[in-house]
Amino acid sequence: MGKAHSRALRELRHLDVPLRPELVSISGRNTETIEQARSLWGWAHALTDWREQVADERIGLFVNAGPNALHAEPMNAAARAGKHVLCEKPLGLTAHDSYELWQEAERAGIRHLCGFNYRFVPAVRLTRELLEAGELGEVVHFRARYLQSWGWEADPTLWRFAPGEAGSGALGDLGTHMIDLARYLVGEIATASAFVRTVVPGREVDDHFVAAIEFENGMLGTLEASRLARGRKNSNVFEVNGSQGSVVFDLERLNELEIADTESFRRILVTEPDHPFMRYWWPPGHILGWGETVVHELGHLLEAIAGEHGVAPHGATFEDGYRCAEVAEAIVRSAESGRREQVTYQS
Repeated sequence: MGKAHSRALRELRHLDVPLRPELVSISGRNTETIEQARSLWGWAHALTDWREQVADERIGLFVNAGPNALHAEPMNAAARAGKHVLCEKPLGLTAHDSYELWQEAERAGIRHLCGFNYRFVPAVRLTRELLEAGELGEVVHFRARYLQSWGWEADPTLWRFAPGEAGSGALGDLGTHMIDLARYLVGEIATASAFVRTVVPGREVDDHFVAAIEFENGMLGTLEASRLARGRKNSNVFEVNGSQGSVVFDLERLNELEIADTESFRRILVTEPDHPFMRYWWPPGHILGWGETVVHELGHLLEAIAGEHGVAPHGATFEDGYRCAEVAEAIVRSAESGRREQVTYQS
């Protein structure tokens, strides 16, 4: 993610955004690798202590792409220093941590964004626009699955498998993206009934989960995520069903959207000039990649910092990161209790 954000910030220097980012410094724990990153992406300075960045008055936006356990302390310090902040998801190791991060950012009065970059896929934003326009009629169901396969032979020493570093496994890594998209497209989640399982011997975090959810508006949905789905590299698929039609999105066909009326589906290419984010890019039919979602995300945040609009509703704020964490914890509680669990939110 450090590579993705570095590339996006560099790209935004050449796009039509109100603020041109200056790449002041990049930090990491390894002197050699962080110097390589500095040289490759054009950062002015390479540091091994993020505290130097918090203290640097030249820095107005602090981006945290570190492991989950390294979100809270740097983010709180940056907010208190008056810097706008972007933090990768999941926002905190726990819902309590996420709530405290949200509150600290609000007290500081800065712009804050949680890195749910799939909100910034043109086809996903177009789905939101179709739903807001009532094109699907009365929405009745949301289903999503996020499947990868790398978890079988993965290095067991990776931080993603350490509860103290990651907090959770497939749920926090993949499931939070689906929770956020469910909330973004359909509405707040009220209850969850779930199974959460660890399959690989010796592993302390979950490998996959399945959940049935109920939205506050009474709609039902299903969520599934796994890092053990053989043959699946990065399959992130959702479907929204309504009384007058349906929409299907597949991340592995990022530029396409399947739209159905009451009879059948048609596939459209989301590259037309009036489609979301296309003002940045190429003539119709010239497709985009995953990295552009991070460009769109950071461009949106720069516009918010410049006062052109708020971070919400299209960007995920720290409040969204917190609410996502509450849903994830309700899923875990349900798996442990064997009952449907209520999702409760602090205001």
